[in-house]
Amino acid sequence: MKELLVQTIEEETEVALLEEGRLAEYYLERSSNQRLVGNIFKGRVENVLPGMQAAFVNIGLEKNAFLYAGDAAPPRTVAEDGELQSGETRLQIQDAVKAGQELLVQIAKEPVGVKGARITTNVTLPGRYLVLMPTVDYIGVSRRIESESERERLKDLALSIKPPGMGLIIRTVAENLTAGELEQDVKGLLTLWQKIQGKLDKAVAPALVHSDFELALRIVRDLLTADIERMWVNNVYVYEKLLEAVDLLAPGLKAKIKLREADLFAEYAVEQEIQKALKKKVWLKSGGYLVIDQTEALTAIDVNTGKYVGVNSLEETILNINLEAAVEIARQLRLRNIGGIIIIDFIDMQLPEHQASVLKALEQECKRDRVKTNILGLTQLGLVEMTRKKMRQSLESVMTRNCPYCDGYGKVASEETVALRVKKELLEKAGYSEAPGFLVEAHPLVAALLIGSGGQSLEKLERQAGKTIVVKGCDHLHVTKYEVRALYSEQEFAAQSPLTVGQILELTVSEPHSVNPQTGIGRVNGFVVNVEDGGAHVGEQVTVEVTKVQRTSATAKLIL
Repeated sequence: MKELLVQTIEEETEVALLEEGRLAEYYLERSSNQRLVGNIFKGRVENVLPGMQAAFVNIGLEKNAFLYAGDAAPPRTVAEDGELQSGETRLQIQDAVKAGQELLVQIAKEPVGVKGARITTNVTLPGRYLVLMPTVDYIGVSRRIESESERERLKDLALSIKPPGMGLIIRTVAENLTAGELEQDVKGLLTLWQKIQGKLDKAVAPALVHSDFELALRIVRDLLTADIERMWVNNVYVYEKLLEAVDLLAPGLKAKIKLREADLFAEYAVEQEIQKALKKKVWLKSGGYLVIDQTEALTAIDVNTGKYVGVNSLEETILNINLEAAVEIARQLRLRNIGGIIIIDFIDMQLPEHQASVLKALEQECKRDRVKTNILGLTQLGLVEMTRKKMRQSLESVMTRNCPYCDGYGKVASEETVALRVKKELLEKAGYSEAPGFLVEAHPLVAALLIGSGGQSLEKLERQAGKTIVVKGCDHLHVTKYEVRALYSEQEFAAQSPLTVGQILELTVSEPHSVNPQTGIGRVNGFVVNVEDGGAHVGEQVTVEVTKVQRTSATAKLIL
């Protein structure tokens, strides 16, 4: 069973495709980050690079768009699935476009990172049942229509309704439709094309001349099919717009659209699935797991047995894990919208029939994917190579950004590493500063290492620096961040003490004192507090009164 959820909250629209109750595809559109693929522009060629066989075109976005030579002229042929195939003799970019030339172009791929959008001069206008190609003369049929007789019938119909000099790609939902239904779609797309040409004549480059449908309407056009059980919508305004759209596009499916003013994603536990899809590790029901690493060049997926130990033989255990992993990998590729080169490291299988079974399972599950995939098979190293066409930004790039501390690396420096950095900077500054002392503000974990047990590390650091040093633990600081500044007066030194005599506070006794086990050790932002008779309360939170304050530690008594 398939269901669609359309949830609109303030300036954000989310769409979830559920298959058998599980999230299979997820779409997100925010007013601040509108989808660009499918938009048509009047652009101006800024520069032509023969060495790259490409040109950069100003279409009014932050970065110039990238026009590859193969996308700069109509293709000679088209494959059965509608994928454009350029002829054997490619046109050179310097012969196709010139600097300063104005072009009608369409965004084929979203800008990603430092890369601008990829554009094409081969404009496509998608309808409900077919795609109009105004600049190319050919007929194509979706690869998902498998019946040869139906393919031939649709080709003949397309040939009879095709506008002169233009091309058509028959979409999957057109299967078993009549010539009249297809012709109605063509008329609507021709009217749209005429409007675009009218805007093109008046527009001054760079300019947007056509925007594709907003997300909710695209879902009706592209995803609402006969096999969808229901389409739930949580917003009355969006619901009414969708009813109007489906009246024009597919009246027979109107009854599938239902209004439910509720948090649909909470009801169907979609949010939890999205959060899982942003993590590297994906657990399988059997106890095995996947590790998914996305890089700029490719995506690597590793399969692990995890907690699964099997029942009979090792080979059977490995096969079961790999079969389950193949199904989940296909789902994750759709859900995360991962495109480009994908390398899968299944657990090594010795038997060729097991390898064939896993590849077959992966291929079968990838057939559910509307985006074109190509499985190349096993390499000599036992890795599965495959590709998935890049159509839009991945879930990770839409919903996350690089960590400002690790810059996307996924790890940060340990407190030991940071403490050593602090020491180096402190000694360097102490070498040329006339200040009698320094204040170090750092994360409590780093501060504790700088002070050391009983203040021994701090005393050693003071001898090396020849200065008085005050170390202050600050909870608000990230573990990698710290500050070293000079102190010049007694008042400045006194102001840095985190505790005062007579102060009442609560703290956790973390360990017994190394010399006197009856005394417990607690810490306040890395500052050591010796709790008299606290050794019997290790691991407990206690209330104490400060009785003595020194530079690196304080003494306190229990309040019972």
